[in-house]
Amino acid sequence: MLRTLTIRDFVIVDTIELEFANGFSVFTGETGAGKSILIDALQLALGGRGDASVVREGAAKADISADFQIEADAAAAAWLMEHEFALEEGGALLRRVIDNAGRSKAYINGIAATASQLRELGDLLVDIHGQHAHQSLLKLDAQRGLLDNQAQLQDASAAPLALEVAGLHKQWRAVVRQREAFERDEKNVLIERERLEWQVAELDKLAVKPGEWTDISNEHTRLSHAASLLEGAQEALAALSESDQPILSQLSSLNTKLGKLVAVDSQLQGVLDCMEPARIQLQEAVYALNDYLDRVELDPQRLRDVDARMDALHSAARKFRVTPETLPEEHVSLTEKLAELSGASDLEGLRQQEAALEERYLKAAGKLSKLRAGAAQRLGEQVTEAMQELSMTGGRFAVGLNPAEPSAAGLEQVEFLVAGHAGVAPRPLAKVASGG
Repeated sequence: MLRTLTIRDFVIVDTIELEFANGFSVFTGETGAGKSILIDALQLALGGRGDASVVREGAAKADISADFQIEADAAAAAWLMEHEFALEEGGALLRRVIDNAGRSKAYINGIAATASQLRELGDLLVDIHGQHAHQSLLKLDAQRGLLDNQAQLQDASAAPLALEVAGLHKQWRAVVRQREAFERDEKNVLIERERLEWQVAELDKLAVKPGEWTDISNEHTRLSHAASLLEGAQEALAALSESDQPILSQLSSLNTKLGKLVAVDSQLQGVLDCMEPARIQLQEAVYALNDYLDRVELDPQRLRDVDARMDALHSAARKFRVTPETLPEEHVSLTEKLAELSGASDLEGLRQQEAALEERYLKAAGKLSKLRAGAAQRLGEQVTEAMQELSMTGGRFAVGLNPAEPSAAGLEQVEFLVAGHAGVAPRPLAKVASGG
């Protein structure tokens, strides 16, 4: 069901947002009121052709969005799953943008798409009937969708089951392609796996840790400048507290003298208030320097060890064509690739996985076939009964379930069959239906 239609800068429309509810909606108005423009905009959102002429004069682009509720539409939901477009709040948001240079962009649930994808999904959501339009009712895929909807009315499990069948078919075929690719290119896969095993083993042996390059670089800088650091710290400590006339002693003496003078002239109190914190800070600096000198020492052996570790990291980074600090991330990436390739190169494991998925698919598809068979019989009886009331006495309607190759839609092709008169065998709807 179409929930909202939003149109901006399309032909003569500035901005309009229409909201729809359940039931039958009608647009009325005199010629030229813009009824057809709304349908044209919807068709554009559904992947119809458009060019720069649809952009309102003076605007940069036309932007049309159509929001559909599709929780009850198994075919559309299955299509979204198959093409990896996430279901947004039980619906699908189709958007089309055309700029005034004629360039077009398409989106499904906020993800970039192609106009052909909009058309594929639109065919499952909307049927626009015009005087010369082809009706989706004549398409086999649409007939299957209608039957599945009928099955859902009778059994609430049908719609989720159709999604399950589509998902299992996708998984099964993906493993089949993986297995076939491995059988086709087994030698190259084995060579790539051996290469990754060697690379991962090299990095396992190196055992580089996240952040290690930064830590060891800082340590190397400190160790290589240890002599300069010791000399500078000792010189600062001597000037502050250990020389013949240390700064700290001089400052303490000055503070004492000023303290006595304050008693004579209180205006010096501000000066004393500034100098006393300075003396305290210098005393703290002396404590810190002494502590630093107790901890820092020349360690030639540690410097040699750090040099060797940095050389090893540099060498590995050059070998893997990365920077030293990103070696841990490279290790993780190569390990993940090896795990994927090891799983993919397990031919027997792939065959077992393929067989298991095929069995699950066939089981789910078989259940779906039974639901369709029951729905097909009920639908045939109901439509046949309705035909008698429409002066088509003796007419019959049936739903054919023709065996087909396993697909995302199941194990059968649905086809509507109609006989307009008594004594006539039902034939495909596409061949016997008139325009009326």
